[in-house]
Amino acid sequence: QVQLVESGGGLVQAGGSLRLSCTASGRPFNNYALGWFRQAPGKEREFVAAIDWSGGRTYADSVKGRFTISRDDPKNTVYLQMNSLKPEDTAVYLCAARRRILSMRVDVYDYWGQGTQVTVSS
Repeated sequence: QVQLVESGGGLVQAGGSLRLSCTASGRPFNNYALGWFRQAPGKEREFVAAIDWSGGRTYADSVKGRFTISRDDPKNTVYLQMNSLKPEDTAVYLCAARRRILSMRVDVYDYWGQGTQVTVSS
């Protein structure tokens, strides 16, 4: 089992920045790919960014150039740096883990955190 706990959400004005963190426990962190997803009220959960065990990254088109995913394996933590935030980025942000290979698909991740709320005001 892997337990994931997100932090760092909050209320920010459009154009501002936030850094989300997700700390894992339970299994060796460096064997896992980590993903960030988000879910707005009434909408399906959608992919944001992911990083695999070797540091390869991929991003949703909607966040490319604004968000950066990174990982610190000794700290068992994955980060999502969010810059130039827009009101449409408002959602609950969740991190997820799966073995080694990253994916943009929601249904292939084995472990999920509870999420952290990000609200961007206009």
